[in-house]
Amino acid sequence: MCLAAAQLRSVDVFILLAYMVGMVGMGLWLTRKSRTVEAYTVAARSLPGWLVGVSIVGTYVSSISFLALPGKAYGGNWNAFVLSLSLPIAAFVAVRWFLPLYRRAGLISAYQYLEERLGGWARVYACLSFVLLQLGRVGAILYLVGLVLTRMTGLDIVTIILITGLVTIVYTALGGIEAVIWTDVVQVFIFFGGTLAAVFILLVDAPSGVGHLFASAWQNGKFSLGTWDLSMAAPTVWVVLVYGILENLKNFGIDQNYVQRYNTTRTDHEARRSVWLGALAYIPLSALFFFIGTGLWVYYQGNPGELTAELTQKANADRVFPHFILTKMPVGVTGLVLAALLAAAMSTVSSSLNAAATVCLEDIYKKYVRSGASDRHCLWVLRSLTVWWGILGTGAGILFLMLMKVYTNALDLWWTVAGICGAGMIGPFLLGAFLRRVSNTGAIIGVIASVGVVVWATLARNLPDAYAWMECRLHTFLIGVAGVIVLMIVGWVASFIWPPPADRPPPLTVWSHRRRSSA
Repeated sequence: MCLAAAQLRSVDVFILLAYMVGMVGMGLWLTRKSRTVEAYTVAARSLPGWLVGVSIVGTYVSSISFLALPGKAYGGNWNAFVLSLSLPIAAFVAVRWFLPLYRRAGLISAYQYLEERLGGWARVYACLSFVLLQLGRVGAILYLVGLVLTRMTGLDIVTIILITGLVTIVYTALGGIEAVIWTDVVQVFIFFGGTLAAVFILLVDAPSGVGHLFASAWQNGKFSLGTWDLSMAAPTVWVVLVYGILENLKNFGIDQNYVQRYNTTRTDHEARRSVWLGALAYIPLSALFFFIGTGLWVYYQGNPGELTAELTQKANADRVFPHFILTKMPVGVTGLVLAALLAAAMSTVSSSLNAAATVCLEDIYKKYVRSGASDRHCLWVLRSLTVWWGILGTGAGILFLMLMKVYTNALDLWWTVAGICGAGMIGPFLLGAFLRRVSNTGAIIGVIASVGVVVWATLARNLPDAYAWMECRLHTFLIGVAGVIVLMIVGWVASFIWPPPADRPPPLTVWSHRRRSSA
């Protein structure tokens, strides 16, 4: 179904345009505060913890959450909510070990530690893995935004992707991390209001009342977290939990989007507060997204004539919520919810672009290209890299559109991409941070083995009968997990054959050791 542009009312269009103009205006206004590299990357370490915590929520929530989570619940159950439940574990590890490491050394890049522990190659490897992950993330987000707005404006989805990408590039390149954080905060309140509006309308319009909504969903297993079987070939509770723990450790432990925020706060206490606020606030917020999907399923079970034949297909579950927004929400509220969707998308895209530019400057440009560059030159490089990665990320959105011809749910595709790219970040870090006896050579061998496993687990699927013995039976969520496990085991064992230097500082104390030595 292709909805005409006239169906998006003028008031809703005005709200959308006002929001986008406001975001660019905020970027222009904050340009005056981003005249040095430290101000552009860590806001001169001057922000309060509550502000950064709300920004972390904005970083975590995106159009993936806003559309893919309701689509997942509509087409299945609350199985993916298990990932949200793993957040406190990651937050505890981050506050206990990772955050003090970064704060003590005043690191701007998350990957400087890897160079101290494993060598320069590890820093570059993790940096490149991170950038690839951000391109995939931006692509997924822009695709989902395009999926909604193309059906509401009549514009081609590629055009929507290009416009959204351009607006986000402009205000991110101008304002730096402070623009990202302040727009995150504005956007969190917008999409929280839009989400509550959607929940309220679903409850009011529930066929046969709210009680029937909950009873029907419960009887049909729509609130289920999934099967508790020990199978590794299906998305069981255990598979999603293991994936969630590793994914959130990556997010809160070594993802530049989060690490960079830790250093924008004034004190260690404020930094810890920001982590816990960001982690715990997302759990109820994600529950609202899943509830929207469940409520949509009950609503359309009672009103099947309101869905087209196309939208009744399971492969189009991600498109049901946009259809509900356009056809059931009153004038003005539709604009608010669409602004919420744009808020979630642009918040995360801007964070990804700023972080990708920062690590490329700190880990590659200043290290291998121009180490003595002036602050003014580095600021120009940061803004140029933000634009460059924004262009590539926008192209990734178009690539994501093509890949969705193979996958039936955007969340499944994104989790697969995140797991594969994320293994290159979290694997070397866990190896160096928590295992004492690790050498550079051992780590390199571990990475090679890990890459081999990831390639095999990704490509060795649905093989001809003659090659069935080579086929990978793991669920795609576990590809990255397998890569990390292999990296750590092989890297540790190989380090006994090629041992590290006797004077190497112990794990997770490299930077404090350096400070004592220099003092």
